[in-house]
Amino acid sequence: MIVRAEKVLPENDAAGVLPPVIFGTSGLGNLFEAYGDELKYAVVRECLRVSNGRTFFDSAGKYGAGLALEVLGKCLRQLQVPPEQVVISNKLGWYRTPLKTTAPTFEPGVWKGLEYDAVQKISYKGILECFEQGNELLGGYIPQMVSVHDPDEYLATAKSKLHEQQLYEDVLGAYKALHDLKQRGKVQAIGVGAKDWKTIRRIAADVPLDWVMIANSMTIRQHPQALLDLMVQLSGKGVKIINAALFHSGFLLGGDHYDYKPVIPGTAEHDALYSWRTDFQAVCSSFGITPAAACIQFGLHAPGVTSIALNTMDVKRIEENMQYATTEIAAPVWRMLQAKGLMQVNFFEQDASIVRD
Repeated sequence: MIVRAEKVLPENDAAGVLPPVIFGTSGLGNLFEAYGDELKYAVVRECLRVSNGRTFFDSAGKYGAGLALEVLGKCLRQLQVPPEQVVISNKLGWYRTPLKTTAPTFEPGVWKGLEYDAVQKISYKGILECFEQGNELLGGYIPQMVSVHDPDEYLATAKSKLHEQQLYEDVLGAYKALHDLKQRGKVQAIGVGAKDWKTIRRIAADVPLDWVMIANSMTIRQHPQALLDLMVQLSGKGVKIINAALFHSGFLLGGDHYDYKPVIPGTAEHDALYSWRTDFQAVCSSFGITPAAACIQFGLHAPGVTSIALNTMDVKRIEENMQYATTEIAAPVWRMLQAKGLMQVNFFEQDASIVRD
């Protein structure tokens, strides 16, 4: 039976009890590769196994044109997971549509093996439609946490200042819909997920938020001071901060995509990325730590960060990532990274409680 949006959630502030690690689900939507059902089932099962208490999943209608939501719900049903045992964040704004071309038209080349396409729907009505469809795809699980997904990309399509203002009104309308859902008890927490942190800053100034998800922006490789200032400000207001995409689409760990785009040697920009990664991994190797551990520890200790969102389709790495979230890294590592110009801000020197010589 499909549980639709009319169901009212029990009183429980999901965003108030975020764990250190939230599990991303873009891989369930075939990010960069079409994964098999058995592997996806094993990934969801392992996330549940290593969790302490309830398991938090972050998903979105954009992930594989709703495939990630569909697979997550299917796996949870197969594992007979009670709805109260999981917290699901659904970033809204993308709506599944029939596939009318040989390949999906949204984010060409990013999602593999899809049977559907997706369109962006950011407006009062559009967000409600995305919420309803997401619940149907989850098949019995209703997200406690919701947000507008990629409002930065939506605003970037503006053809003029007037058009941009019209698009921003759509974004505000989408948040009106989310606040109506929260007021009626159908969701528990409202946030925003974006790659451009400046859009998060703009929305946070106009809309009451419970949480924000910062992607590709607060990482060991890049951490602008203005963003750090914003995070301190948001934290001071009680807004939970989830730090995501700490590996820049896996590139910092050895992958060939950076922020969802392929990295091809031969240009100054891309050669600089490879050079940074080589130096970063050399420092990690010299201290006997993994690049993943350094990325996770840096991202988790940025000011105001409540949780980090991690995504992997390597079952063995799920538990490893959980361990890295509690792995202390000696102070000389951070000093060396800073001395080599690979890291500008050293949180670990600023907070004596997390420095280990």
